[in-house]
Amino acid sequence: MTHQKRQSPLGQARGHGSAKSGSHHWTLQRMTSVALVPLGLWFFYSLITNDLSNYQAVVTWLQSPFSFALMGLTLLVALYHGALGLQVVLEDYVHNEGTKFITLLGVKLVFASLALGAFYALIHIQSLSFSSTEFVH
Repeated sequence: MTHQKRQSPLGQARGHGSAKSGSHHWTLQRMTSVALVPLGLWFFYSLITNDLSNYQAVVTWLQSPFSFALMGLTLLVALYHGALGLQVVLEDYVHNEGTKFITLLGVKLVFASLALGAFYALIHIQSLSFSSTEFVH
């Protein structure tokens, strides 16, 4: 006669969690969300207190080293937070391993492309100088 161990459902579930880096991922999500609070407040405060109604005003604002650095940090943290969140959704709800791999790879490529494009635009704006001959609207 074989001996069957009787356990409660909780006892059966213990030790069967993910062997992946779930706690590290969870911590990164919380850290980026906490970082986005002051960065988001700074961004909205800047929008409200500065006259950013035209292109030249926005460029002048972003040419400030302080605004440039905080905008870069805001973009970096927001894009990383978005990628982490979408990764969790895909890992939880896409059950086919092949599809999951392709979609996760796609998400990483899309968010990396967005980050590169955003930083290229920021660096380009930082390097602009406005003389009357260069500014064509």
